[in-house]
Amino acid sequence: MFQRKCKITFICHGSTIYLEDNRFTNKLDHPPINENGESEIKKITDFIKNRGLKTNKIYSSPALCCTQSAEIIADELKQDFETINELTNRNYGDWNGYTFEELTKKYKDKNISADCPENGEDIKYFNKRINDILAEIISKNLRGRIIIVTHPEVIQAAICNALKIPAENEYKIYIRPGSATQISYFTDWASLVYSGHVPI
Repeated sequence: MFQRKCKITFICHGSTIYLEDNRFTNKLDHPPINENGESEIKKITDFIKNRGLKTNKIYSSPALCCTQSAEIIADELKQDFETINELTNRNYGDWNGYTFEELTKKYKDKNISADCPENGEDIKYFNKRINDILAEIISKNLRGRIIIVTHPEVIQAAICNALKIPAENEYKIYIRPGSATQISYFTDWASLVYSGHVPI
């Protein structure tokens, strides 16, 4: 029998105006989740509660949309949550604030999903950074079941790292706002239990 090191349920933060516009951002203080985002997080919290999932710890990325979502989840589960300041979104550099459509028009010779933004973070470096942070979280929560409230890109990176998918293909993994993704981590490998689940 395989001995699991840790089970992580990743919760994508609720909808924001930027997420609905498909706008790139790594700002921490804007935008907040909107009314639709609050509803999404309440539904995913009900899903967690109804499944009776035991949670030892709740973590959140530091961005406002993540901490707002984590606060709703923690309040419903009657637990505290901890912010991990290093668990930030990808640095989009000069692309920050632009929509995907605007960037494809501006940079016709670039693969916006995979190429490195000017003054930004390379996708492979970003995935390694996320992998290193998750390894540290797992080492602190051995045999635990934890929730991490974070960005779609962080969840995509976690899936790529777990399944050894090349970083440049991570944009093909669709993560909806207010969705749940679960990964079980073992000593030398990881298993994707489910991805981007949104309760009906």
